[in-house]
Amino acid sequence: MKANKLSKSSKCFAIALSLILSACATHPGNVLAPVAETAPDASRVDMLVATTRKPVSDPGTLFSGERATAISMTNIVVSVPPDKNRKIGEIQWPSRLPGNPAKDFVTLKTEGLGSESRVLDWLKRNRGPKKRVLIFVHGFNNTYSDAVYRFAQIAHDTRTGAAPVLFTWPSRASMFDYVYDKESTNFSRFALEELLRQAVKSPDVTEVTVLAHSMGSWLAVEALRGMAMRDKDISPKIRNVVLASPDIDVDVFRRQLIEMGPKRPQFTIFASRRDRALAVSKWVSGDVDRVGSADLRPYAPELKQLGITIVDTTNIKAGDPLAHNTFADNPEMVQLLGQRLSGQSLDSGDVSLADKIGVTALRTVRVVRSTAGAAMTAPIAIVRPAARRQLSRQFQQVDTSFTETVDGQIVY
Repeated sequence: MKANKLSKSSKCFAIALSLILSACATHPGNVLAPVAETAPDASRVDMLVATTRKPVSDPGTLFSGERATAISMTNIVVSVPPDKNRKIGEIQWPSRLPGNPAKDFVTLKTEGLGSESRVLDWLKRNRGPKKRVLIFVHGFNNTYSDAVYRFAQIAHDTRTGAAPVLFTWPSRASMFDYVYDKESTNFSRFALEELLRQAVKSPDVTEVTVLAHSMGSWLAVEALRGMAMRDKDISPKIRNVVLASPDIDVDVFRRQLIEMGPKRPQFTIFASRRDRALAVSKWVSGDVDRVGSADLRPYAPELKQLGITIVDTTNIKAGDPLAHNTFADNPEMVQLLGQRLSGQSLDSGDVSLADKIGVTALRTVRVVRSTAGAAMTAPIAIVRPAARRQLSRQFQQVDTSFTETVDGQIVY
């Protein structure tokens, strides 16, 4: 037994070490200082960036990984190199500053938006003909510029036509600050909730899609849960939530879904059983499966009744050694992601693309139930076997347990 424990610890340490070493490839951190030069055929991504990070005086950095006392709103315009000079899914970081717009991602504009009216003006200018907004929440170990350039790449390559809004929370961008980053998502829950609330209140927005990656998935789902409990429901404008490699404890995810109530958005989960980053997260989180790396395929019936689509990317060639960013850096997966972010179903005819690239897409049917019914059909099968047996016993009494709500919260 002792040898097995040592073997497991050694394996986890090796994975963690590979995770750290894979992060050694660096790029300039102060890329946000605007450049005057442009390039023919380069594309522009005009985004709104909301952050709970602490501002700094360096114009190339703008915000640190520390926590601020208030949310800041900034309009940032990023130039993406011409398509002939880049591969879909890649971020062409400049090797030196200033970058070359013909072959590098560069920043063209940064402007603080100090008032709500200016934010609403930005939404009105960028809403597009369908008045759609895409809100992206990044994951663990991201600087402010990491998040900005990654979202610029996603917004450009998926071609959703939605107004791009980034929510970036205080990450210290260090492999050794996992706990700090996780607490920063706690710190930022209400701020993201308020951003979502303001978006759906705007008359210039008819639909909101949320895309979240890794640890940011927990933050996004928590913000939606908070909206459901404070506002009694989630606005029907928030139609789709896409979670890529979600770093969420499967037991916690089940509880979050229940507390959202039956009128949840449509969820799509991109998951891979080969995700090495989530293997480390599982290790440091009490050996509890993460939603983004658990084998969810056998549990299609439970997930189907919850209106959840699982896209299994295990067999897809990853662009990073950890298989953690496949949703954004694999060209075919970027195309599939673009379909989902545009509101297209991955069922029926749309699955042809998934089949072509070897993705398993589980068909789903949206089922609206009462609160008790939502609890009864929660994805009990995706939690650990011991917890599953315990929850089964609890669910036998669910009709009498979930009898009332107080301030939107279920009372047992």
